[in-house]
Amino acid sequence: MAITDWPAAERPRERLLNQGPQALSDAELLAIFLRTGMRGRSAVDLARDLLSRFGGLRPLLEASQEAFCACPGLGEAKYAQLQAVLEMAQRHLQHALERGEALTSPDLTRRFLSARLRHRQHEVFACLFLDNRHRVLRFDELFRGTIDAASVYPREVVKQALACNAAAVILAHNHPSGVAEPSQADRHITRRLQDALALVDIRVLDHLVVGDGEAVSFAERGLL
Repeated sequence: MAITDWPAAERPRERLLNQGPQALSDAELLAIFLRTGMRGRSAVDLARDLLSRFGGLRPLLEASQEAFCACPGLGEAKYAQLQAVLEMAQRHLQHALERGEALTSPDLTRRFLSARLRHRQHEVFACLFLDNRHRVLRFDELFRGTIDAASVYPREVVKQALACNAAAVILAHNHPSGVAEPSQADRHITRRLQDALALVDIRVLDHLVVGDGEAVSFAERGLL
C-alpha cells in the first residue's frame, strides 16, 4: 500500500508536522528524505531495508558514495542531496556557535565538534578560537594523523591563536577507534599546549575527545 493511501495520522510527513520530528522513528525520517519508494515497496519499507542493510542510520549517513549508490532506489542524485543536508546541518551548528553560544551552551559545542570529527577515519586535531567574551572567532582543523595518532605542534597552535587574536581556545580531536577515553598522550599534549598558550596569555578552556557517540570533556573530568 502506498503511503498516500495510509490514514493521515499515520503518514510520516503529517506526523512530523503535527507532532514534531522527534516523534518519528529513524525509518520514518529517512522515508521523508527518500520521498518515494519502489515498485511494491513504500518509502518506509525502503527506509527499513536500508537501515537493516547498513546497520542503522549513522552508518547509512556516513556510507561512501559507492556503497550508497549501489543500493536499489538510491543513486548519485540522492547521494548529493544527502551530502547537502549533512553539510547544512554542520553549518547550522557552526553558525550557532559563531553567534557567541560556545560556552553558554556546552552541549552545542559538544554536538558541533562531534558532528565535525566523529566520522573521520584518521585522527584530526582541531581548535575553536574564542575572543575575550568567549565568542567563537574561528574553527580550524590543524593537524591530521594516521589511524591512531596525530602530530600536534604547540608552536603552530600558538601561531594560529595569535593570528586571530584569540583570548581562549577549546581543543578537540577524535579517536577513530570510537573510544573517547583520553589517553596519556592526550593528557601530555594538553599540558604542553596549556603551557605554550599561557606564555601569550591565552587560556585553554577545554579539550574534547570525540569518540563514537560520545565526547569526553577534560574540563568536566577535572583534567585541566
